[in-house]
Amino acid sequence: MSSKEKPTLGGTRIKTRKRNIAAPLDPAAFADAVVQIYLDNAGDLELLAKSVEGSDLNFSRYGDTFFEVVFTGGRTQPGTTKPDEGERHPYSILDCETKREAILPSNLENVMQKLLQSMEFLEEDERKKLAIFTALAFTQKLSGLPPETVFQPLLKDNLVAKGLEYLVDNSLDDLIAILKRGKVEDDLLKFFPSAKRSAEGFSEHFTKEGLNPLVEYNEKKLFDGRLKEMKSALTAQIEEENDISEVIDTVKQRLKDAKLPDIEVVRMLWDVIMDAVQWSGKNQQQNANAALRQVKTWAGLLNTFCTSGKLELELMYKVQMQCYEDAKLMKLFPEIVKSLYDEDVLAEDTILHWFSKGTNPKGRQIFVKSLEPLVKWLEEAEEEE
Repeated sequence: MSSKEKPTLGGTRIKTRKRNIAAPLDPAAFADAVVQIYLDNAGDLELLAKSVEGSDLNFSRYGDTFFEVVFTGGRTQPGTTKPDEGERHPYSILDCETKREAILPSNLENVMQKLLQSMEFLEEDERKKLAIFTALAFTQKLSGLPPETVFQPLLKDNLVAKGLEYLVDNSLDDLIAILKRGKVEDDLLKFFPSAKRSAEGFSEHFTKEGLNPLVEYNEKKLFDGRLKEMKSALTAQIEEENDISEVIDTVKQRLKDAKLPDIEVVRMLWDVIMDAVQWSGKNQQQNANAALRQVKTWAGLLNTFCTSGKLELELMYKVQMQCYEDAKLMKLFPEIVKSLYDEDVLAEDTILHWFSKGTNPKGRQIFVKSLEPLVKWLEEAEEEE
């Protein structure tokens, strides 16, 4: 063989790679078939569902076209809700003859997302139909429709400023579950224009719409948030052993800003004080000493805000509950009450009232028995005076 000649593979067949040739798309024929199912069943949803389930139509390939037919009655021109050529049915959710164009992309998730963003282009009855469909789709956990991807784009300022409203005809629990799945339960105010983005504006709007449970839910979330922020700030100060006057000033300022009820403040102060105790495992005596030392150290803080017999009684109930729920504090109840009395946080009348007329039943019999020596001592001292 000459050095210039190229080698050959005699007798060997070279296989060529076969190409996957896909059948051409025919969304028009698919749309006409779906429209015919609507017409054959006169729009009856149960019959429609059975017919669709029993058909051999390729829904995975023509999902976008299917939802176009469901929402608008037939095929639409690309990117709009304007009608395209082909058969149509009269049972659509929306009237596709809108004066201006609303966006209609492919697949249910995007269709819902974009239609909700285009509600300004729809008539009032169509907006209600779409809102009802959205609520039902979420509450029925319709596959492929995650609330987080549908709701999040609705928080855009340009959409919120237009004041879009949504009708939800379900229980509050259903609504809250949807909001949580959509990760917007903490951002309800963001659905309001910036000029009306306030707790007052929220309450006024939804009270007017008759959704009082939603108003109460939002008010509780705001309240819990303010209480949590206040507790976090005080915890840091107490753990750092700041001067008690600084802590008192912080509480007063927070109360002025947050407008929290006095009862909640007293409960929260007790939690913060006891949470800062350095417990020492199973050593009961060391735990007792640590708890009583903490009470004595921060008694001035409690005394500043326990300004009435009602608040003092509430503090006793709070101590009762903590001692009942925490095994290492169960036997410390009478000692804690005595320490609070010695530090002028609890008055004699408050202790006697709790002893004879206390209403919280949790652990009451045990605690009443353990408090008998202190009560007897108080009553004898009163008789001597």
